[in-house]
Parts: sequence; structure tokens; C-alpha cells
Amino acid sequence: MIFMNCNFLIQKIFRQPLSKMYSSASNITSVHFEEGIKKITLNDFKTRNSLSIAMMQNLVEHITQDENNQELRVIVLAAEGSIFSAGHNLKELTPEVGRSQHEEVFKLASQLMYSIIDSPVPVIAQVDGLAAAAGCQLVAQCDIAICSNISKFSTPGVNFGLFCSTPGIPLARKAHRTTALKMLLTGEAISAAEAKSSGLVTTVCPSEDLEKEVKRTCEAIKLKSRSVVELGKKFYYRQVDMDIKKAYELGGGQMVENLSIADGKEGVRSFVEKRKPRWSH
Repeated sequence: MIFMNCNFLIQKIFRQPLSKMYSSASNITSVHFEEGIKKITLNDFKTRNSLSIAMMQNLVEHITQDENNQELRVIVLAAEGSIFSAGHNLKELTPEVGRSQHEEVFKLASQLMYSIIDSPVPVIAQVDGLAAAAGCQLVAQCDIAICSNISKFSTPGVNFGLFCSTPGIPLARKAHRTTALKMLLTGEAISAAEAKSSGLVTTVCPSEDLEKEVKRTCEAIKLKSRSVVELGKKFYYRQVDMDIKKAYELGGGQMVENLSIADGKEGVRSFVEKRKPRWSH
């Protein structure tokens, strides 16, 4: 009873359900979930926020947790320090650890990328520094990437004998082919401006404005119906690499399906009635 009363008091103080706000932290990540926005921050300073096995397991868990909670509207991936992520932890990829661990690392990396694709809400990368190798892959796989003007992006694996084949997968689908190939073949970094012009990132702004720009984008997403955004995101990834005629064939059916769900009906009705929509999500 005392525990229930404490929960009641906390909810009364903050005037919102407990599920709308929480913070948690491990030794390599921290999470803050408030007002529909879940911010996952990488903070493994010792390994330059490397995508170690432990880090990738953490990220998959945090991205997939709350996915069925309708209060979750957007996920932000950020990092402490001047390095967003230096990529895989090469200490976990030495010849001595064996092929089975190598396979585990890249299987888990794919699982991490799938968790972003399959997330029912948009996932935004917030970058204020260097994103290299699998760290660049993580940025490229996010639905939206917002970075500071001091940020840099690279796929340097070719420099030390490990071609960035998996980072090249989302890179080739986001950036211009000539930019992707230059990055992959030379290992050289590109600037934030180059990343923006090539399509790798969505928005570039000064470091001091980064939090504000990410927040603005999150708030724009929160104005929309969660169910409509989820439906649209799933179809986007389904059709993006299809033959264009097949995509149109399926797209028409998708639009009809969208019109049949509650928020699809509400959106059209509110437009006709010239009022703001009341989403059920």
C-alpha cells in the first residue's frame, strides 16, 4: 500500500503517468524517456563508444523496449564526447577469438540495424563528432540523421585490412554512389557539409543548436498519428528497393489500407471539417 501511495504521489507531482518518464543507466549507455521521446546515449569513453558486443546488446534492448507503448513517439540515438562511435571493437575481432565470435559480432550488428528498421517509431541519430565504420553504419541506418557542423563520417576499414562491407550497405542506400565509393575505397572522412550534400545526413547545424534542432524534429513527429507513421515507415522500407511498377502496385493498396484505419479516417475528416485532428494513435 505504501508503494502504491508513493507511485500516486510521484504521478501527482509530475502530472503524468510513470510510463511517460524514466531514466536508466548502465556503464556504457544511458536512457531517458520523457514526453514521448526516448533518448539513448552511448557513453563508453574508454572504447570511443565502440559497437562492442555489450554495446550492441544494450542498444537492441533499449530500442525494442517500449515499442508497444503508445506513448513512445520517437527514439534519439546520441553519444557523449567528441566521438559518436568509432565502430566495432577490434579487440573482439582478433584472429585469436575465433570465427564463431566474428560471426556473432556481425550477426548482432545486423540485429541492431533490423531493430531500427523494424521500430514502429522514427529513430533519429544525433551526431556531434566522428562517426566511423560501424558507427557511420549506425547513423546511415537511422531514419533521420541530424549532425553538428563539426561532425565527420568515415568508413576506414580498408586502411587496416577490413573493408567496411556491412557499413557500406546503408551507406550505399543513403549517400550518392560516388560518395559512398570514395569513402569505402579511400577510407577518408567526409565533412558534415559533404554528408548533407550526398544525402547521408538530413540536417546540419552548429553544435550549440543541435539539441534544439533534434527537439524540433521530434516535436514535429509527435504531432502526427503514431499508427499512421508506423504504417508508412514499414511500407517505405518494404518498397524502397522494389521494381517501381511493383512498388506502385503495392502502394495503392497501402493507401487504401491507411484510409481504413481509425487515424486515417480521422485525418481526412479533420481536413474536410477544417480542424485539428484528434489522433487515437
